[in-house]
Amino acid sequence: MLTIHAAAELRYDWETAGPPLKDGAVVVEGSRIVAVGTLAEVRERFPTARVRSWPGVLGPGRVHQGPLPDAPSPRERIHEVLKSGSVAVLAEHADSPELRAAAARNEVAVLPAHQLPTIREHARADLAVLDETGACIATVCAGRLVHRRR
Repeated sequence: MLTIHAAAELRYDWETAGPPLKDGAVVVEGSRIVAVGTLAEVRERFPTARVRSWPGVLGPGRVHQGPLPDAPSPRERIHEVLKSGSVAVLAEHADSPELRAAAARNEVAVLPAHQLPTIREHARADLAVLDETGACIATVCAGRLVHRRR
């Protein structure tokens, strides 16, 4: 099923000072991004797609930089990462078989080193929606909505 994730502002990455795309949208099919553009452009190209409109800024899922949050179980530690808008962790912090298994079950990427997450066509559909304070509103990991703040 095609899903359009749209927000008033789209950032292709969080780390460079490039200008955001106003009324931006990302079209997701399965675990991949199939198109990026303004909401009007992608709705015209994909008229039957479901649209999820988000408040805040839409951008790529983050890479969790430090140790994983404390929680009672590896699954809950990974869930805390997803709640922050992160869809990847560094291998040095996923240092047990249980943490790696929990990450794999949730499709959280385990990276050998930090990579700049970006939004681009054909890439894995890893997205985060942040409010004006930088807090996560929603996280999409490999095309699945895995966190939504109520």
